[in-house]
Parts: sequence; structure tokens; C-alpha cells
Amino acid sequence: MNAPRKRAPRLAAGRARALGVPTRGTTNPNRLRRVDRWIAGTPWVARALTGAADPLVIDLGYGATPITTVELAARLRPVRADARVFGLEIDADRVAAGRAVADPPALEFRRGGFELAGLAAGIGGADGPALVRALNVLRQYTEQEAWKAWEELRGRLAPEGLLVEGTCDEIGRRCCWVALDRSGPRTLTLSCLPSNLERPSDLAERLPKTLIHRNVPGERVHALFTDLDACWARAATPFGPRARWAESVRSLAGLGWPVRDRPKRWRLGELTVDWAAVAPLPDGG
Repeated sequence: MNAPRKRAPRLAAGRARALGVPTRGTTNPNRLRRVDRWIAGTPWVARALTGAADPLVIDLGYGATPITTVELAARLRPVRADARVFGLEIDADRVAAGRAVADPPALEFRRGGFELAGLAAGIGGADGPALVRALNVLRQYTEQEAWKAWEELRGRLAPEGLLVEGTCDEIGRRCCWVALDRSGPRTLTLSCLPSNLERPSDLAERLPKTLIHRNVPGERVHALFTDLDACWARAATPFGPRARWAESVRSLAGLGWPVRDRPKRWRLGELTVDWAAVAPLPDGG
């Protein structure tokens, strides 16, 4: 018997004709605090919002409850007080739950998917979103579908806008995400609670869909984890978990990896590298 065919992304019924399929909806308060902290605290990322003519932010696929969208709006307010945050979901019940806590114009909820519910660049003369956060949205798609989703979303950004897409665990202690602009991916970030790790490569299971199957010998992302694990092992003493992570990142930079940011952010359990250093090889499938 032939295996059932995987359903392709569909257009959900409704006026917005939302592109995509519903996620599992799993969410928890503070689950996305690490990515929010990185967005607000990384100057070149925050500049996408502070420099925008229209400070429009989209939280794509926020899940069964709107709590992480509410948190995003609160965390971005010190960055841009007039930011307008829209939570988008395909499931009508989830949108209704969001509208119950909406606070227009600072926080609103709509039914929508990859088409961005009429908020994309060029629609009605709009500039498009300055920032799109899409966490735990593409996990259920194939790698090829994830690449296509990246392309679709990038094309809907404001000219200087950014897409932040990735995956985290259920309580937000292990996260990986990619930042993209209209031209393509720019960085990969690993973020964790260092005391929750046996080794940095434990984070590999949270890689974005475009990378998770490339963590094999011969691929760049596998080389990153191999070197980072070795740096972690060498820093085993006398450092505590946070200092050990920071020392591991420092050692990784010493090996020639294009590490971004400063020790202050490394001590938060972060590592950001240029995308070119981890991008899948052209012959990787």
C-alpha cells in the first residue's frame, strides 16, 4: 500500500484566504522571551523597527493563546513606542481569543498566514511589515516548503524589514532562529539556558527546518556544532554555565568563525554567526 501523500500548504477558507496550514498551537507564557530579547537588544535588528516609516510588526502563527503576541508588543514598546503589532492565525477560534485581549492600534489580531492578511508590501500602497516573527511555524513543513515560505515572506517585507524565523522548545530554554531581509538569510542565532545543556549540539534538534536535516558530516552547520562542542569541553573548568558558554563562544571566534555581538550577549546564552558560515552546501540535496 502506498504511503499517504503529505498535504501541500492550502488556502484556508475565508475572506483573507490565508495561506498555510494550522500549527499544533502549543504555546506558553515567556516561551519566546529569548528571541524577543535578541530582537529588542541587537542594534542592527532593532533598527529595522526604529528606522521604519511605519512600525508594523507581525507575529505569524502565535498558537492556541495570544500570550506570546501580547508579550512581544510589550517588549517592543521601549524600542518603538508607536509600534503596531498584529497577531496572525489561520484558525478562527485562535483569532477570536486574540481579539478578546486586543488593544488597537498597538495590538490587533487577524486571520491570516503567509500572505500576511493584507499587510504585505505593495498591497494598498503599504510599505509592508518592518518585522515579522515566525517561531515554531515551519516545523511541520518539508525543507523545500520552508525555503519557499522564506521566499514568500521576504518578498512581503518593507524595504528594510526583517523576518525572524526559527524554533524553540516548549518552555523557551533552547532556541534557534535565522534573521532574513529581502535579499536572503543574514544570521543564525543559537540561544539557550547554558545550565540546561550537556553540550551545545543539544541545540541541533531546534534548528530551523532549512538546516535541521543538514546537521550531518560535511555540512557547515555540523562543523559549527563540532567546533562549539570542543570549545565547550575545553571550558569545563573553572567556569559556571553562563561563563562557560561565553568562554566557548570566545574560543569559537578564535577558530575563525564569524561570531557577532559582544561578551555581554554571549553571557545570555547566545551565539550569532553569519549565515554564510552555516548555509547548506549547494550539492547538499
